[in-house]
Amino acid sequence: MLQWIIASSALYRNFVIAAATTLLAVGIARLPDTTVEVLPEFGPVRVEVQTEALGLSPEEAENLITNPMEQEFFTGIPWLHKIRSNSAPGLSAVEMIFEPGTNDIRARQVVQERLTMVPALPAVSKPPFVIQPVATTSRVMIIAMSSKELSLVEMSTLARWKIRQRLLSVPGVANVSIWGLRDRQLQVLVDPHRVRLNRLVVEDVIKSAANAMWSSPLTFVEASTPGTGGFIDTANQRISINHTQPIKTAKDLSKIAIESDLPKLVTLGEVADLVEGHQLLIGDAIVQDGAGLLLVVERSPGTSIPRVTREVEKALDGMRPGLAGVQFDTTVFRAVSFVETARANLVGSIGIGLLLLLLTIGAFTFNWRVALISMVSVATSLIAAWMLLSAYGLMLNMMVVAGLVLALAIVVDDAIVVVEGIRRRLVRRDSVGGSASALDIESMVTAAKEAGGPLLTALAIVLVSVTPVLVLNGVTADFVKPLALTYAAVVTVSMLVALMVTPALALAIMSGPSARGGGSRMARAIGGAYADMVRSAVRSPALVLILAAIIIVGGAAMLPTLFGANLMPPLKDRDISVRLQAAPGTSLPAMMSIATAASKEVRAIPGVRNVGAHVGRASNSDLVSNVDRADLWIGLAADVNYEATVDAIEKAMRAVPGVTVDVSAYPNRRVRELTTNADEDLVVRVYGRSYEVLKAKAETVVKTISDIPGVVAPQVRLPIVEPTVEVEVNIDKATAKGIKPGDARRAAATLLSSITAGQLFEEQKIFDVVVWGTPAMRGSVSSIRDLLIDGPNDSQARLGDVAEVRIRPNPSVIQHDAVSRYIDVTAKVEGASVAAVNATVNERLKKIGFPSEHHLELMTESAERERSTRELLFYSIGAAVAIFFLLQARLQSWRLGALVFVMLLVPLGGAALGAATQGLK
Repeated sequence: MLQWIIASSALYRNFVIAAATTLLAVGIARLPDTTVEVLPEFGPVRVEVQTEALGLSPEEAENLITNPMEQEFFTGIPWLHKIRSNSAPGLSAVEMIFEPGTNDIRARQVVQERLTMVPALPAVSKPPFVIQPVATTSRVMIIAMSSKELSLVEMSTLARWKIRQRLLSVPGVANVSIWGLRDRQLQVLVDPHRVRLNRLVVEDVIKSAANAMWSSPLTFVEASTPGTGGFIDTANQRISINHTQPIKTAKDLSKIAIESDLPKLVTLGEVADLVEGHQLLIGDAIVQDGAGLLLVVERSPGTSIPRVTREVEKALDGMRPGLAGVQFDTTVFRAVSFVETARANLVGSIGIGLLLLLLTIGAFTFNWRVALISMVSVATSLIAAWMLLSAYGLMLNMMVVAGLVLALAIVVDDAIVVVEGIRRRLVRRDSVGGSASALDIESMVTAAKEAGGPLLTALAIVLVSVTPVLVLNGVTADFVKPLALTYAAVVTVSMLVALMVTPALALAIMSGPSARGGGSRMARAIGGAYADMVRSAVRSPALVLILAAIIIVGGAAMLPTLFGANLMPPLKDRDISVRLQAAPGTSLPAMMSIATAASKEVRAIPGVRNVGAHVGRASNSDLVSNVDRADLWIGLAADVNYEATVDAIEKAMRAVPGVTVDVSAYPNRRVRELTTNADEDLVVRVYGRSYEVLKAKAETVVKTISDIPGVVAPQVRLPIVEPTVEVEVNIDKATAKGIKPGDARRAAATLLSSITAGQLFEEQKIFDVVVWGTPAMRGSVSSIRDLLIDGPNDSQARLGDVAEVRIRPNPSVIQHDAVSRYIDVTAKVEGASVAAVNATVNERLKKIGFPSEHHLELMTESAERERSTRELLFYSIGAAVAIFFLLQARLQSWRLGALVFVMLLVPLGGAALGAATQGLK
């Protein structure tokens, strides 16, 4: 079979050369359109559902939204592996992780089907929103938007209704979230004292404001059923009836009469202040150390970062003529900058490498034809392999590039070994005499066959050696498999090129004895030196064997330290992300002050070209956080020292009082976020509904396992708490004043958080009309106690008289796993097997009793990692045995097979030692 392939390639050499040339041309032409990203897609198949509920506390978001959605909507859906959630102030975020191999579209479909049950939720939030599928490193660009002529509300209107919609239409853009968004609202700011003086109640104001609009979400008002205009038929035509909304400003709304039975006409403007404002802020943005908006653009999975960036910038350029007075800055964060730098470095390195390779081949062979054939074979192998991989959806990323680089040595060896073997065979035939083409073909087939046999064996060994990687799972597999597949594909294609293209090129180019000469003084000198070295080694075999044994044993000793190695080194991305975390309960103004001061401090550092920051979160964004967190995005100039500048930034940020600091490149941060507990050997998760019980039982777990051999430093991970105003109505006091608990809650919610009474439709945009309390009512705990609640018979009562208003520490974010609250107990395992320690811990935990609705589970991620490592070791041993038998079958000798196998262990041991000495962690 091998002889037939080589002979056919030589016989039909013109066809083979034409096919190889076409392949090279097509591959080179397609290179500019290659889908490029920094990292491969890693992490499980996940679907996230976010529900905005502005004004709800974490506990209310959990009770009113998260619990119903988890327990009634999503539990039990097909292919669901895990379900977890975060209930934050004003937000419920439910994340569903599906079984490996689940199709993304099918996962989203089953989630969307369950969302048909949304009407069963209490009417306290916007409809749940399924986050679009995004790439793991989803952020492709952060755009700063500022203006000296427009207000933030006017800019927000443009950003939400014009710019965001246009960017979402760009192919590859999955989501655009806006930090600092201030939605325009017509606000009816109620003063209960003025309402009471006019013998009205707040509900009268709500109904009147709602009924003034065409439509309202409130089901107890007439505007909930706005009706239609209809049409009239004349003798010749049908004419539609269209009602034009006369209310366009707060002044217009202030003239609306309040519905009441009183003889005196009272307008909204007499009992409330009517203004144009914006909603409660869940986050904000800092642009050029001042106010502005930040638009975070996220991309879909499998999309090219350069292509998406190019199309987004093109869309912005197209909108600029219609956005006079608005400035855009697309350099706050551009993922493509790192990609372009990496690609330029890669192209430069490849160019230099190919030039050095050409010079090296020429210097050793002293034959330009051999050098040309070798270079064409190498290029054809790489291009063909990449086209094969891209046809199967593999994108160009750092792990694929690593696989290409690792395989390059074998590709070069395949090309040179075959072409040099052919040249030498032809030279020997020429020395005998004759130059017939048939004899040339016969000599080439013989030479290629001589080289092809070892190449096939080497290919089989390579394929067997990468097989153990297939047993890996999780994030590690997502990183390693693209590298292994790339390596295997390139080596396979290289062998085919060496057996088919290389003989065809050799027969076409080496057409005569004058073209077959070769060899240089350098090659002969190095060959002589190598021969002398071999003679010395043969004369002193013991020393060589001792050195080889030291390398093998040392490499084997270093292997355990490499199993948990970080596969992705820190990236020198010149767009730096700095996360500032303040104390729980820090207000938005305080955090904005901290972030603004930090931005100014960083901007003064030499080499920093741009700084932008966002605080808290944005609607339907990739972050679930409170306003006590800020993220600074810092761009570094291309010509500054990277390490020194990053050190200066970190030093400046460490000096910011009252915050913890994390400085990182965005891709590195995403990897850490998806491997949060990867460094924990032992995790015991205590489930239940009461944090007091959970904490007590977690402390019991610590005492129970602390004396187990191998368990080191067990500790309880408590949820982060922040001060919360808690209102509890006293039923007796409320009843004495004729007030029901629900009345007190609804009144307080209206005055403190606002209630949407209706919508204003204007210029293809929708704005809310809200009823809210005056700012003075929501400035302190005492002002909350002084809220006036309407009672029967035109009476009013202070909230503090019918309810206890107190400050209590409550979790800032309530996390669920498997639809339940939890607290983790974590520990390290040293000097013992994780699986053995887990077994002992599991036996101890069975003795702990729990009240109803509480239990614990021993998390098995660490044990699974250890089991995966054992499986990898087992399959690696199996692969080593298979490689040994392949060598024996090829060499037809057990002794030679064993010798070559041991020699293979020497470079492997050297690689392990090299990795360990380089500090791979």
